[in-house]
Formats: sequence, structure tokens, C-alpha cells
Amino acid sequence: MAKQTYSISDLAQELDVTTRTIRFYEEQGMLTPQRRGQERIYSPKDRVALKLILRGKRLGLSLAECKTLIELYDPQTGNQKQLNIMLGMIAERRAQLEQQLLDIQQMQLELDTAEERCRTALAESASKTTAAE
Repeated sequence: MAKQTYSISDLAQELDVTTRTIRFYEEQGMLTPQRRGQERIYSPKDRVALKLILRGKRLGLSLAECKTLIELYDPQTGNQKQLNIMLGMIAERRAQLEQQLLDIQQMQLELDTAEERCRTALAESASKTTAAE
């Protein structure tokens, strides 16, 4: 049985990305297709790597973090190390998001306070103008 391979357009269509995006990840050393003349031939491992990159991006991981995960991918020996490292990355990203959420909530409180002060100052200014007339 022939090994499954994919063209760049196959992967682009399946994963809803542009061929330019795929070539970018190739330039970054994250995908390593074989060449047949000018044609790129992607393996199942390249397909999994691309899926990992796209998932990592959705989770807010950097390209370096995605590259680390890809380098750890080894379907022959199992992927426990990869999964454990990914769990660590997820925990770190979650902590970053929780801090950002706290920062946003604090900023909202400061905006509420500033808005209230502005409204109070405007109301006082309007009542002084009315009283002077």
C-alpha cells in the first residue's frame, strides 16, 4: 500500500489556510516536505505538524513553542513527553490569560472611576452656569 501524501493545495484546503501560510511554516523549518521538481510532497507527519501549529496558534502559543511541540512528536515511541510539555504550556498560557483578565477588570474599574469624576465635574459645572444666569 502506498504511503499517503498531500500536496500543498490539499493541506491548504483541508485545514483552511493559504498556501503562503504553509510555505511560511516550511521556511521556519516546521514542515519538511519532499520535492518532486517544483512540487512539494507533504507526509502525514507534516500534516500533523501543521495541525499542531494551527492548534497552538489558537491557544496563543508562540511559533517557538509550536516548534518545540513538533520536534517532540514521535508516533513510534509515543508522545507522553510532548503531551506533558504541552500541559505545561497550557498551564502557563492559562496563567497569562488570568493575569490579563485581572488587568482588564482593574482597568475597567479605573475607567468607571474616571467616567464618574468627569460626569460629576460636568454636572457641577452645569449647575454653576445655571446658577450664574
